Amino acid sequence: MQVGPSAFMALAAVLFSLGLYGAVARKSAVMVLMSLELMAVAVSLNMVALSRFVTPTEMTGQVFTIFTMVVSAAEIGLGLALVLAIYRQTRSIELTRMDTLKG
Repeated sequence: MQVGPSAFMALAAVLFSLGLYGAVARKSAVMVLMSLELMAVAVSLNMVALSRFVTPTEMTGQVFTIFTMVVSAAEIGLGLALVLAIYRQTRSIELTRMDTLKG
């Protein structure tokens, strides 16, 4: 039995939907960052699956996925640093209480 590209697309769609729901519905900044990472993983899964089934001799999907992983790691590092800085000021990581940048 061989798994086709539609199975990978369905899995990526489910992962992306879960990440989108988590990013919209959660109040904790850390949970929102985790949801954004879940969405990035879904995009990476799509790139690898399409590269595997469309052009199996080339490694373009894998290269873009590695680049995406590096950017995601930098994003999480910056995001966690911002959350830590905001926590030191407000003593909370809830997004509803982060109104210090409002003009």
